[in-house]
Amino acid sequence: MSVRRLAEASVQPASFAFNKAFTSQAKTWIKKYPKGREQSAVIPLLMLAQEQDGWVTKAAIEHVADMLGMPYIRALEVATFYTQFQLKPVGTRAHIQVCGTTPCMLRGSEELMDVCRSKIHHDQFHTNEAGTLSWEEVECLGACVNAPMVMIFKDTYEDLTPERLAEIIDLFEAGKGDKVAPGPQTGRFLSAPLTGFTALKDEKSVLKTTRDKEAKASAKAAKAAAAGPAATAPAAAPQPAPVAAVAEKPKAAPAKKADAPAKPSLEDKNRPAGIARPAAVDDLKLISGVGPKIEGTLHELGIFTFAQVASWKKAEREWVDGYLSFHGRIERDDWVKQAKALAKGGVAEYIRVFGKKPV
Repeated sequence: MSVRRLAEASVQPASFAFNKAFTSQAKTWIKKYPKGREQSAVIPLLMLAQEQDGWVTKAAIEHVADMLGMPYIRALEVATFYTQFQLKPVGTRAHIQVCGTTPCMLRGSEELMDVCRSKIHHDQFHTNEAGTLSWEEVECLGACVNAPMVMIFKDTYEDLTPERLAEIIDLFEAGKGDKVAPGPQTGRFLSAPLTGFTALKDEKSVLKTTRDKEAKASAKAAKAAAAGPAATAPAAAPQPAPVAAVAEKPKAAPAKKADAPAKPSLEDKNRPAGIARPAAVDDLKLISGVGPKIEGTLHELGIFTFAQVASWKKAEREWVDGYLSFHGRIERDDWVKQAKALAKGGVAEYIRVFGKKPV
């Protein structure tokens, strides 16, 4: 393994501090670990520092160590061990990691490195003259079936040719990196065969999830239950002709299952007020715990916006929880806090509050 050292003192900043947004994310990460185990957050905090400044500085390592109450050498050991941490300044618009492991090498990664040498700098870990681009060769990035490929910051770009990589570099250099769609660059679907699907050609079938199947089954069961016992009761079986009785010890009757708690009434005073469907409907599935079926049920109740969910009082939350048979999940997942963040600033505000994207 190569020796990894911090950048020269001449390029090291005198100090480091997380900005407001990253401070909030750092605190969220620290809270994920038990009391006395906060040092376990060292890797995510170093990643946040890298995301903020583009690379991990000596001052950032010491700042993270101070936040976690750990010796500087321990944080330094982590930063210098994992190659995901950049210890020198990288391109401000793109740092290109070219996979050079066997599958990518066999499919042309050397040609991709030649493109980087010609368009950025002859040597890796050096920026171009403007300081906007840099590159390095790395080990496997986990997209072998779509070789050759590169990673730029957090996204992978696969099925590359030298010409396509040159186009991508030019777009990032022009500040238009957001115009490049990550993933395969040949138009194929994820890691499907280059020749296209040979089975399950219907994309909807390919993407069908267990949750969709469960939602259909639940909807069917709810419809049958709403129709009443008569609709669900099996037809009476024909009675057989009488036969000679045979003495037999009577069997014990099976234990009766406890009835499930009844759903709260739609006329209950604690039912949240609904509204007519507005022209712009919020994507309630961004709230953790809400899938397509639950979103449909909420729409039936007149719930269409994050602001409505954010305004629910305790009694209203309990009513919805009982109506959905969630057994306290609305409180555990804190729908109200999620909805408040989404109503205030969408996904960006959600990330600021929770330190992650909605799932």
